[in-house]
Amino acid sequence: MFEPTGLLIDHALYDTLLTFKGGDVKTPVPDLAESYTASKDGTTFTFKLRQDAVFSDGSPVTSADVVFSLQRVANIKGNPSFLMAGITVSAPDAHTVVLTSKTPNPAIPYIVPNSALGIVNSKAVKAAGGTDAAGADTADKAENALNSASAGSGPYTLTSYSTTSQVVLTANPKYWGTKPKYEKIVIRNVQANVQKLDVLKNAAQIAVDLSPAQAQGVSNVQVVSGASPNVFFLFSNNNSAVSKVTSNKDFQEAVRYGIDYDGLVKLAGTGAVQAAGIIPSTFVGSLAEGSGVKRDVDRAKAALARSGLGNPTVTLSYPSDIQVNGLNFGDLASRVQQNLKDVGITVMLAGQSVSTALDAYRAGKNQLGLWEWGPDFPDPSDYLNFLPGQLVGLRAGWAKGADPALEALGTKAGTTLDTAARTTLYQQIQTSMNQSGPIMPLLQPAQILVAANSVKNVQSNALWLVNLSELQ
Repeated sequence: MFEPTGLLIDHALYDTLLTFKGGDVKTPVPDLAESYTASKDGTTFTFKLRQDAVFSDGSPVTSADVVFSLQRVANIKGNPSFLMAGITVSAPDAHTVVLTSKTPNPAIPYIVPNSALGIVNSKAVKAAGGTDAAGADTADKAENALNSASAGSGPYTLTSYSTTSQVVLTANPKYWGTKPKYEKIVIRNVQANVQKLDVLKNAAQIAVDLSPAQAQGVSNVQVVSGASPNVFFLFSNNNSAVSKVTSNKDFQEAVRYGIDYDGLVKLAGTGAVQAAGIIPSTFVGSLAEGSGVKRDVDRAKAALARSGLGNPTVTLSYPSDIQVNGLNFGDLASRVQQNLKDVGITVMLAGQSVSTALDAYRAGKNQLGLWEWGPDFPDPSDYLNFLPGQLVGLRAGWAKGADPALEALGTKAGTTLDTAARTTLYQQIQTSMNQSGPIMPLLQPAQILVAANSVKNVQSNALWLVNLSELQ
């Protein structure tokens, strides 16, 4: 499991070593681990387990369960297996777990709260045909059993599960922590417009998938709105073999200062914010709100004049058949086209189905690309992917060696443990990217929860949307 609905559900069923409270994803807090320490070189993290935690069948949670659970995620080779890449797990005793990384990895405390790394009852899962051994991708047979009955230590247990209709959760009578208020929670799979009607008619108490436009004008309910962790960005391909126009540094400056960021935010609706940098505003290392690039048409025109390109024509690629947080890529693309026309750049729109568009994007073939990045985990190290020679950097034609100083900052940030020092380094990285380079962060759309007034403590979370066990 590695998608928003699954994270929402599994967070209620399975505890993790660490977790986050409310909407705060900057501060990992104890869950099954009551404390942890990190080695000075950032390669070894030692977790001390609490001794009162039990699974829903009453058996104690031990380090053996943690080792089994994390090794199973790695070896089953599913979507979240990359979270354990380069990490080994061991248990020196029944209440101690050690995660060892091949390279310094200060992100580990921000990775382990992910619901995909929930701790399962190893005896129950083994009895259902589960395995954590190499080859688990073909040998593990526990999926059907786990889709029928959960094997976790969380505040809820699984009563029924269907991807097309609904999932029913029941309060775990043996839960070791604070008892949840609601005895039963039903999560229904319905379209966003139906979600809105259900809340207004009191047929449902929470809707998690409304756009800002859909949430406007609702009354007698509470609307919890904040910036989504998803970041829309534009890039101007830095590879001259793809385009001699988009790889021109002055052209890139013209694009950067030709964009009307405030207008894009207004288009995205209430709750959206300009992305000050590539790291979302709610994460460690983000830039201060309002510190992003501001539109300067005169500067953009001057840069285009210096480029010697005249009035160039380029193609903007984007996925035309999906929305993120209610925001359509085509609407953004049209606005970018209008913005750059003011500067003297003609943009040809080339929207395609996401499956088709992804191929060219991943191959680094877009001249201009309009895409978004959803965090794999709420740590700034996930955004080192945007640097030269890295995953997204290469998609933007930004090869290794294109900016040695920036790349050195990235290497240092990726191995620094101290939070204050990490914050400074990641802010320096983003400030540099905002001054030059082919990637331009645009905006964070709104993440909106609409809830009945009878439900209290509704807080939006970047990972699991809302913590069901915290509802009052």
